[in-house]
Amino acid sequence: MIASLYQQLYGITPERTDDLDLFHDVELALSGGLRWLQYRDKSSAPEQKRKRARQLRAMTRAADAVLIINDSIDLCLDVAADGVHLGLNDCALDEARHRLGSGYILGATCHNDIDLAKIAAPHADYLALGAVFPSKTKPQAIQVSLNTFAAVKLYGRPVVAIGGLTLQNCHPVLDAGADALAVVHGLFDEADIRGTTQTWLQQIRSHMASRS
Repeated sequence: MIASLYQQLYGITPERTDDLDLFHDVELALSGGLRWLQYRDKSSAPEQKRKRARQLRAMTRAADAVLIINDSIDLCLDVAADGVHLGLNDCALDEARHRLGSGYILGATCHNDIDLAKIAAPHADYLALGAVFPSKTKPQAIQVSLNTFAAVKLYGRPVVAIGGLTLQNCHPVLDAGADALAVVHGLFDEADIRGTTQTWLQQIRSHMASRS
């Protein structure tokens, strides 16, 4: 399953106060070809998160798409998601891998830290670097140098770029070694989410193919 992360758009859910708005936007992205989705929700109550995650699990399963849960191993296991994405303070990665076993995907935030990526690599299935550009989601995030991607790829895990990515600025990030691009606002803030998803995927795959 992790092999399908290469040359992919990795959508991350935006903050939406209304459930139907969230599900509508995700459905548009899935219909446009999105096959990797992370459910990230920093504000909803636990029961609402559970309700949303269950619906997103049903939607992604119907689309043959991967669902990753941000922050919570418990929620991942509860809704039978495909995996979890953890930050520095969520859980030790060796403990997370022990709880998840080999059947779940484990992603790790490494910010701009090569040493952190080295520590995470034995346990994680993919490593996320960012913010690549100034980010609306995390405006205080330290930006990562594009040179960091080549160094982190030596650890043998797919590398996901995140932070301020747009259709206009993504090509140098792919050239630097990113295997996938994680996007929130550059996807879900667009008027035509379905069409934008298709454009993202076309650009990623055509640009990667031109390098091979």
